[in-house]
Amino acid sequence: MTGGVELREMRWWDIEPVLTLEDDLFPEDAWSAGMFWSELAHSRGPGATRRYVVAEGPGGRLAGYAGLAAAGGLGDVQTIAVAREQWGTGLGARLLTDLLQHATAFECDEVLLEVRVDNTRAQKLYERFGFEPIGFRRGYYQPGNVDALVMRLTVQGTGTDI
Repeated sequence: MTGGVELREMRWWDIEPVLTLEDDLFPEDAWSAGMFWSELAHSRGPGATRRYVVAEGPGGRLAGYAGLAAAGGLGDVQTIAVAREQWGTGLGARLLTDLLQHATAFECDEVLLEVRVDNTRAQKLYERFGFEPIGFRRGYYQPGNVDALVMRLTVQGTGTDI
């Protein structure tokens, strides 16, 4: 636990506070409750292919969350969100570190993600972790028709210590 914020596995009872933060941070393209329920359905048991984690602050207040999907040696960062009052504290890096550790456990050879082309804060975080731009998805974020920058990190067999 660092700075009073603890990371733990996301559970069904976290969906409501996650949705509140999701609506605050991503009002135009927030995930629905059903999307989180679907992801969590694949996050437990011997056949798990997902890792979802929440960051809990003092008093149980939600400070952030993140999710990873894995299949066939490929990981995909589905979402990372940090409450505005936690920006600049390193929480995004802690969440990403957790996901990448689980990508290794899922035996992923590489991890992909999409990030808005206008979200330079997130792009800088991903670059610090070794992600490299590999392309664009035109009009990926709706509404607004904002492009996504696709980034990739090679995980296995590179000596990358994650």
